[in-house]
Amino acid sequence: MSKQEQFLFGINPVLEKLKASPKDVLQVIMTERSVHPGLRAVQAQATRLGLRVTYADPKVLDRLAEGKKHQGVLAQVGMYSYAGFSDLLRQLSSLPETDWFWLLLMDGLTDPQNFGAALRSAEAVGVRHVVIPKDRSVGVTPTVVKASSGAVHHLNVYRVTNLRRAIETLKQFGVWIVGLDAQSGHGIYDRRYPRKLGVVLGSEGSGIRPLIRRECDYLVSIPMTGKVTSLNVSVAGAVFLYELLRQKESVDKNQPNR
Repeated sequence: MSKQEQFLFGINPVLEKLKASPKDVLQVIMTERSVHPGLRAVQAQATRLGLRVTYADPKVLDRLAEGKKHQGVLAQVGMYSYAGFSDLLRQLSSLPETDWFWLLLMDGLTDPQNFGAALRSAEAVGVRHVVIPKDRSVGVTPTVVKASSGAVHHLNVYRVTNLRRAIETLKQFGVWIVGLDAQSGHGIYDRRYPRKLGVVLGSEGSGIRPLIRRECDYLVSIPMTGKVTSLNVSVAGAVFLYELLRQKESVDKNQPNR
């Protein structure tokens, strides 16, 4: 395998890859004679697409997955290809004012499990764009793909050199920025959010950096009534994203038919 290739592992990540971008898949490697319905679905999809399916001993898959839980299937694929930030700006420039447009911005998230979980929640509520910094941040790795349950295959992930500058540019295109900050005195349910919105999630330990916090139009927190003072970053992100979805559905429901 070349340095431009990698192995995705897990039933859902491989199946979603086959659905979203099968042209990137070089081959599917599976354990022999599996009766698991998920594995049969992967095999059937790969066969329909005319892809090479190879069968191997589970120990071979263990080695190729570097000890990660692979559920009996791997896909050999090209390295993840990040979307171009200029493409995102082109989409924004032609977006009608009445359209909803949400994106997720990660400020220094380093845990692949948290990143993958956040991507899964984002895709579930209709977010299609994610911006991450190149440095001091986890990228899209096979572990992230697995943690997202394959949701990352349906997202555009942009990797930028300077997150603060990217936020400044997004604001010039009419995007409002909200940051989740546990210290904010404003709760997530206290305001109505604009149609074009970027949601900033901070790092697992220190949260959003001060220079990014200053770029936010709003800082909001999730109400906490128990003895624990904060939530895991991916859980907090999911709670807020579903509040956005609730507000969107409420607005859409009350709009007159055109």
